[in-house]
Amino acid sequence: MSRASAAAGAQGAAAPGAPVLGISAAALHRGGRELWAGLELEVQPGEFIAVLGPSGSGKTTLLRSILGLQSLSAGTIRVGGTPVRRGDSRIGYVPQQRPLPPDTSMRARDLIALGVTGTRFGLPIPRRDDRARVDALLEGVGAAHYADRRVGLLSGGEQQRLRVGQALADQPMLLLCDEPLSNLDLANQRGITEIIDRQRREHGAAVLFVTHDVNPILGLVDRILYIAGGRFVLGTPDEVLQTSVLSALYGTPVFVMRTGGRLVVVGVPDAEPHHDHDHEEPVSGGAA
Repeated sequence: MSRASAAAGAQGAAAPGAPVLGISAAALHRGGRELWAGLELEVQPGEFIAVLGPSGSGKTTLLRSILGLQSLSAGTIRVGGTPVRRGDSRIGYVPQQRPLPPDTSMRARDLIALGVTGTRFGLPIPRRDDRARVDALLEGVGAAHYADRRVGLLSGGEQQRLRVGQALADQPMLLLCDEPLSNLDLANQRGITEIIDRQRREHGAAVLFVTHDVNPILGLVDRILYIAGGRFVLGTPDEVLQTSVLSALYGTPVFVMRTGGRLVVVGVPDAEPHHDHDHEEPVSGGAA
């Protein structure tokens, strides 16, 4: 399916001619430190953007701003041509994998159901088609066979599939992913990545994917936004992941190498000690 035809499947489509996500002249300062400024970004339906950078560079804060949880210091963010707002059902959010307590009694089905009914005002009252929608989401993320198991007893990869299912409940036009592969083994990384990519291909959802390791998603990425030291660079993987480009961005020698079929970035300076809301891993000996 072409990217143009896939875009027709996205619910809550953007206003005619408007990108899924439009960021203009955006800046964010925190504690007297400039995280980034002058950010310009337009994301089209079906586009996959990887967001890279060292810890504390503002990657997670960027997602929070798009979600309406963090005000910009300057500039604007629009989703589908309209100003960003909290609780926008057109945006799906996949957080980093964090194990739920073993004594959590909620079933996998219940966790997915929160994504289906959680945006309603007042006490969520199940509707006739809610169960069918939950079943479809469970099937779509490969969780149908453990739908009635307690989530606290599930593995990290199984729990993360449920979080993706929650994020897809409203067929979002924009999917924000904040380190969704962290702490997962390679098999589960592949499974989660395939689910997200399928949503992009089949429903035209745009994807903004924050990660400290671009290798698991490199074959899917259209463009990379690399943020470091209050500056950023935007372009295709071949344009951005170069020794000369990253050295100029950091203002110090940084080396990009290919080894064993993987990209490795070395020489990245330590992140500044002011992390705020960001919880990213630094880019070092292993990954871009």
